[in-house]
Amino acid sequence: MTRRESVLREMGLAPLWRLRDKSAQTAETPGEPETPRSETPAAAPAGDARTQRIAAMGWDELRTAVADCRDCRLCEKRKQSVLGVGDLEADWLFVGEGPGADEDEKGEPFVGQAGRLLDAMLAAIDLQRGRKVYISNAVKCRPPGNRTPEAEETAACFPYLQRQIELIKPKLIVALGKPAAETLLDTEVKVGAARGRLHDYRGIPLIVTYHPAYLLRNLTDKAKAWEDLCFARRTMQGLSDADLKAEQTP
Repeated sequence: MTRRESVLREMGLAPLWRLRDKSAQTAETPGEPETPRSETPAAAPAGDARTQRIAAMGWDELRTAVADCRDCRLCEKRKQSVLGVGDLEADWLFVGEGPGADEDEKGEPFVGQAGRLLDAMLAAIDLQRGRKVYISNAVKCRPPGNRTPEAEETAACFPYLQRQIELIKPKLIVALGKPAAETLLDTEVKVGAARGRLHDYRGIPLIVTYHPAYLLRNLTDKAKAWEDLCFARRTMQGLSDADLKAEQTP
């Protein structure tokens, strides 16, 4: 048994998961119309002093600012904030919802059961956290009881995520779940309708798929998540091929 087959079996997907070649790629399927949200993180005014201050930060300043942040009530019960982890010049950026109890303890995203599933998902497409991969969340502090972050909490954290993306300059963003997708796309999102096609975050291709925690509760959707990862892998290969061609063009 190969390493990949072992990983897929651990995820409960073997022998279904197999990378498809480009010839097997299907046409993009239209999703449901996206309607503007009334309250979104991107709605902060351009002149907001805090947003502008964060937009000028380097990594050291950003880590300190997130660690000391008191700009929403999530700070009241956190043990520590969780900025993110991985390659600071990553090609891949995975964005989840927010830290859970394990992440709050360790200060690193996706380290609990959902994190182990995410690592297995990455390994299945020959990726590994820290190697051309960066992992972050829409909010940097644990919502009490692991509830979904509220609009004002996401809005307070969004400038941090924006700055992370600007510093990393990823080739591709994968939004894990509805809150992350809505934060990045600034619109209401239904994951089932949004998956399977390319979206755009400020010129960066973005793919929507299910959050690993959701997959732990809904095992039948793991196959759909695998399809999304295959789509992401094909998309990244196309981006890499385009970059190579551009470098070779005189």
